[in-house]
Amino acid sequence: MTTHTAQERALLALARSLDERGYHFITPTPLTHARVNERPENRMAEDLAGVFGWNRPFHADLLPPALFSLMDQAELLEPCGSGWRSRLRFSRLDGQLFAHSAFPTEAADAVFFGPDTYRFANAIRCHLDNHRGEIRRAVDIGCGSGAGAVLVALARPQAEVLAVDINPAALRLTRLNAALAGAENLQALHSDLLGETVGAFDLILANPPYLVDPGERTYRHGGGPLGAGLSLAIVDAALARLAPGGTLLLYTGVAMLDNADPFLAAVRERLEGRDFSWRYREMDPDVFGEELLEGAYTACDRIAAVVLEVTRPLADG
Repeated sequence: MTTHTAQERALLALARSLDERGYHFITPTPLTHARVNERPENRMAEDLAGVFGWNRPFHADLLPPALFSLMDQAELLEPCGSGWRSRLRFSRLDGQLFAHSAFPTEAADAVFFGPDTYRFANAIRCHLDNHRGEIRRAVDIGCGSGAGAVLVALARPQAEVLAVDINPAALRLTRLNAALAGAENLQALHSDLLGETVGAFDLILANPPYLVDPGERTYRHGGGPLGAGLSLAIVDAALARLAPGGTLLLYTGVAMLDNADPFLAAVRERLEGRDFSWRYREMDPDVFGEELLEGAYTACDRIAAVVLEVTRPLADG
C-alpha cells in the first residue's frame, strides 16, 4: 500500500473535493489555452474551472475556505500579483480527474496533459474493446500523468500495470492520479524505456513526445529526425519484450515530408521479414500546425497523429 506525505494527502483531498463539486475541465492545446486566457474578461478566474483548469490568477475569497486551505496544505498556492495561482491543473478524462502541470508548461520536468492525451485514450479504448486475449502484464512507457496506465488498470483490474518514466515529477503525479482513480493494480517506477523492468508484456503502451524542442523539455522533445527518435526507440525496445500474442500500442506524431511518411517507412523497414502482424493509421491528419512556421519543420507538409499496433504471434517459429 502506498504511503502518502501530508502534502500528497492534502492534494488527494483537494481533488476529491473538486470531484464531489462536479468540477469539469477538458484541456485544449497550449495555443488555444493562451488565446482564451488573453481575452480581457479572462484576466482573473471567476470559478473552479478558471482556477484549476484555465490556471488563471484568483483572489482567495473566490474559493470556499476549505478548498483554499487544502491548496495551502498541498503547497499549490503561488503568489500572483494581488492574488494567487495554482501550481497544478486538473482535467477530466473518462470520468476521472488527473492532476498535471500548471500552464504554461515551460519547465524541463513539466507533466503534459492535453489533446494528445485524449487521442491516446481513444486509441487505448479501441484496442481494449477489440482485444480478445488476456492481459496479465502491461506497461506504459513515458507515462507522464499516468493517464494511459490508469485507463488500462481500471479496465483490466486483474492485470499488473507498470507506469514508467525518467521524470520524477511524472512518477509522483502518476502515483497520485492512480490513487485518485482507485487503480490499486498500478505501480509507477523510474525506467529509461524498459531498461529497469523485467519480463515480457502482453500490452506495451506509449504516447511519447514527438516534436523537436529547442529546449529539449522531457515531455515535448522526441529527438532524432523530425522528432521521431524516441518513438522509433520505443518500437525497438518493445518488439524484444512482447509476450506471445502481446501488442505494442504506440500513439505518436509524424512530420510528413514531400507528401511521404518517414516514420511509416522506418517502421516498415524494422518489421520487414519478421513474423509480426501490424496496422497503422492516421488518427488526425493535422496537429500542431503552428510548428510549421519555424525550426525543423519549415519544409514539412503537416504533422499527423498516428497509431501503430504491432502484435507478436502466439507462437514464434
